Parts: sequence; structure tokens; C-alpha cells
Amino acid sequence: MRIAILDDYQRVALASADWTQLDAAEVRPFHGHIADTADLAAELRGFDVVVAMRERTPFTAERIRLLPGLRLLVTTGMWNASIDVGAANAAGVTVCGTRGSGAATPELTWALILALVRHVPEEDRRIREGGWQQTVGFGLRGRTLGVVGLGNIGRQVAAVGRAFGMEVLAWSQNLAPAAAEQAGARAVAKDELFSVCDVITVHYKLSERSAGLIGVGELGLMKPTAFIVNTSRGPIVDEDALLAALRSGAIAGAGLDVYDEEPLPGGHPLRLAPRTVLTPHLGYVTDDGYRTFYTDAVEDVAAFAAGRPVRVLGTGSR
Repeated sequence: MRIAILDDYQRVALASADWTQLDAAEVRPFHGHIADTADLAAELRGFDVVVAMRERTPFTAERIRLLPGLRLLVTTGMWNASIDVGAANAAGVTVCGTRGSGAATPELTWALILALVRHVPEEDRRIREGGWQQTVGFGLRGRTLGVVGLGNIGRQVAAVGRAFGMEVLAWSQNLAPAAAEQAGARAVAKDELFSVCDVITVHYKLSERSAGLIGVGELGLMKPTAFIVNTSRGPIVDEDALLAALRSGAIAGAGLDVYDEEPLPGGHPLRLAPRTVLTPHLGYVTDDGYRTFYTDAVEDVAAFAAGRPVRVLGTGSR
């Protein structure tokens, strides 16, 4: 059995789990991102199993057709919008997932919020260049946090907001007031959330319906002193509208961990956007998270080889 591990950027996949459990298997990590479809097909030809790290490399119907030898596709996490599970199943490819990364994304969300409101990157750069303090921080106690999407991650983020002494408002399309109250938040209309909140954080699942969920209208409602953070998926926030709001000073700043195109192209305008803190999709990237992902991936491969696959994803998982 030949196993390819994709997008092992940090070169830690082999050390994060015991791959020797897979007797006589050849395990090869790919450390760079393979963006081109033809290049990907050429590199993966002859591999029986592919382990994909989250949504770094999409597996569309076209790409699956170009990999006739593929038998098992493992994705870290139990949901992956970039895998056409239906096309995989139709081609005889089993798709399996792993457990998630726990509190990793909520932790990074607050790292971005705090870096933004206290100007950490700017002051770090200034002190290294021989300067001293120039900014005034934006205190959080008594301010209002807006959570867009109050699922598992959103609820964890809301809990930290309350610990900082913030009022927490929440909105999602089908959010019941009682569910919000259980999470220590108050359910409000979308327009109200964007109008009154001082910090808005996005934790919405990407779908055709949620792409562009936050655009010119929503950003136009925000106070010029308000910040927005997105650790969910890039296309949920309209990049052009966000760039315009940042450049005009219509909002105070943005913290981004996700982008429409990843890796973010070298010349992308967001790299030069004012009042931003940017991270390269680190939300799930922790030592504990990687150990969980890759340990479960080994279990998935072993179970598949034994004819008893586990954590199998169906078409409803895409």
C-alpha cells in the first residue's frame, strides 16, 4: 500500500503519529502545496491512499477521475467542503475523516482579536526598530462582541468574551433565542449585530448560501471603531468589500486566518492592507490537533486495509 500525505507544510506528519503500525506500507509526505491539477495527478499516480490536511488541496470530480488507482481518501476533520464525496464514492473511493482539533480555532480567534485591539504586531515591529509606544489600545471590558454562527466554535469564543466582561450578541440564520441564551449570548437580527458590535467574529460553515454572507451592506453597518475577525472560511467575507472598508477607514481593522485562495498569492492586496493582522490558516494548527488528526488517519488506513473502514463520510458530509 502506498500512502501520500499532502500539504505537510511543517514536516511534522510522520512524527505526529505511529505510521509503522501500517505494515509494509510506503508513506510519503509532500511538503509543498501542489496547486495545478495535472501536477497533482502526476504526483499521486500510483498511490492507493491520500491523506489530505483539511481543505488545503481540493478533490473535485475532475481530480478524482484522474486518480484511477485511488482507493481511500482521508481528510482531517469530519467535514470537508473541498472534497466531492459523491464523485469519490461513484469512483469507488472510500472517504474517511478524523476527530477535530478541539479548542484550537477559538484560541486563535482570540489571539487575532487581542493582537488587533492592542496593536501587538505594530508595536512589536516598532520596538524591534528602536522605537517605543505609539498606539492606544481598545479595551474589551464593557464592549460588545458579535458572534456570527453560534456553533461549537462560536460558543467557545463567546465564553471567552464573557470572561473579558463583554456583552455577547449572536446571529445565524436559524438561531433560536433559547439556544443563544444557553451559550450566554443574546440572539439579535443580523443588521443589529453589525451595527452595534465592537468586535465581530465569524464562525459560519461555508456553503453556496453563506458565500458572500458578509459584504458591502454588512461592513457598511459597522462602526468605524469596530473590528472584524474571520477564522472560518475566506469566501464568507467579500474580500473586495473588506479591502475597500479597510482602505477607507470605514472599520478599525480586520484579523484574517482564511482567504478566498490559499495559500494567499504573493502579490495579493490583502498582504498590504492597512490595520490588519494576517495568519496563514493556523486555526487548527496545534501540536495536539495534529496528533489527533494523524493518529486517526493511521487508524482509518488500518481499518480500511482490514476491510472494516471507520469514520466513513457520505455525500451529506460535503
